Amino acid sequence: MKKLFFTAAIAVLGFTSVNAQEDVTVKGFEKGDVFISGAVGFGTEKTGDLDSNVFNIAPKAGYFVSNNIAVGLQAGFTSLSSDDNGVDTVDSNEYSVGAFGRYYFTPATQFSLFTELGVDYTSGDNKLTDVGYDGFDIAFAPGISYFVSKNFAIEASVGVLGYSTSEADFDGAESTDNFDVGLNLNDINFGVVYKFN
Repeated sequence: MKKLFFTAAIAVLGFTSVNAQEDVTVKGFEKGDVFISGAVGFGTEKTGDLDSNVFNIAPKAGYFVSNNIAVGLQAGFTSLSSDDNGVDTVDSNEYSVGAFGRYYFTPATQFSLFTELGVDYTSGDNKLTDVGYDGFDIAFAPGISYFVSKNFAIEASVGVLGYSTSEADFDGAESTDNFDVGLNLNDINFGVVYKFN
């Protein structure tokens, strides 16, 4: 009787284990998947009488054209403001719109590494000086994605290589060009991903 009970217990545990494994393996990406992602951030800093605030939002939407490659569109909005003892010193907004491509190394698994190349058109304005600017950014960044459920994942990316140029909207303005290489903890971006079935 003990042997029969032991055999039945092993069979029940084995069946439960197989069902649990089937539930776990439905994670990751594959060709034809559509996803939306985005990041929202807010920061504040105070030095003496100087108060500074920054807010940004960056939604994305992508489509897997193959099992490893996703392409998509992205947008962004950033607001910067600061005041010194109640007097505004910075009050500006920046808008961006662009496209991106990603290569996932293990897209069908719960955890995957990816690289992303993005290109954005940017436009901004300074409300205090009433001067705007236009430009574009190119950025390459590695990242990681981790599925916490069948449809939701969290991701993080780090800016490593980037080039940007911008020019103010007035006669005789010269462009400002920036080229960045390296890891900077300020360039780590976290986001949430939703995958449609």
